[in-house]
Amino acid sequence: MQMQDKDKDNNNALLKKFEEELNVMGYSQKTIETYLTYLKGFSERLYKDLRLATSDDVVSFLSYLKLEKQESQATLSLALSAIKHFYKEFLKQNLNIDIKLPKKAKKIPVVLTSKEISELIASTSNQRNKLIIEFLFSTGVRVSECVNMKLSSLNFEEYTGIVISGKGNKDRVIILSKNWVEEYKKYLGEREKNLKSDYVFCSKTGSPLSVDTIQKFLKVSAKKAGLAKKISPHKLRHSFATSLLESDVNIRYIQQLLGHANLNTTQIYTKVNTNKLKEITNPLDNMKK
Repeated sequence: MQMQDKDKDNNNALLKKFEEELNVMGYSQKTIETYLTYLKGFSERLYKDLRLATSDDVVSFLSYLKLEKQESQATLSLALSAIKHFYKEFLKQNLNIDIKLPKKAKKIPVVLTSKEISELIASTSNQRNKLIIEFLFSTGVRVSECVNMKLSSLNFEEYTGIVISGKGNKDRVIILSKNWVEEYKKYLGEREKNLKSDYVFCSKTGSPLSVDTIQKFLKVSAKKAGLAKKISPHKLRHSFATSLLESDVNIRYIQQLLGHANLNTTQIYTKVNTNKLKEITNPLDNMKK
């Protein structure tokens, strides 16, 4: 079955308008790209104007993703979210999409021990890269937030910073390590002799770093350190949260520092922190014999 040229043009125009609206509303580039990927796939298999789609068409598309493309449950959920948002929020159409997908199983995050963090930092010879690793671990920011962080968002006197419009378009406060601030000031002083940039971390031209750049040097450092775990910027964020829990920081504060809208998202770290459990005296051992 071939889609009519008129329908194809109409669909492309609708998706273009949808992309523009998402940009105006402040959605992240990653979210916009994800939504458009699934909607373009849906459009190509629909063979008609998107405004004429039915709930059966949506089910058929999800079935195609599951059975023919062998996509994961997580991918199906993302595709369904994109389609629902497109019809409900953009087209203002109610397709009565009442599909209950199984909830994605929440995996316990992999975290690094203090020793592994130290080894990772020690194996990084480049000063800027070392400061980035320390910054990711000591603030818990997402790597996308790190590359976009500007100097004007950091307060070296109060050892705090502001993540401007993080995930969910909500600004939040972060805490800065006193040791990191002292190291960074020295680095910045040297950098500014040859280069002026608004960004906390930048390339040789002063432009922001790419996420890929950070991911690549992390892998190199992890290999040099001989770490068996697969290292990523997000694992440093997990490690930050777990370290705070082990220090008995209130989980509500951790939620704020991480920028989680829902406390349930933060609760996953309580499953990682088993060290405190080991310190609990078993009630049988408290009984007199």
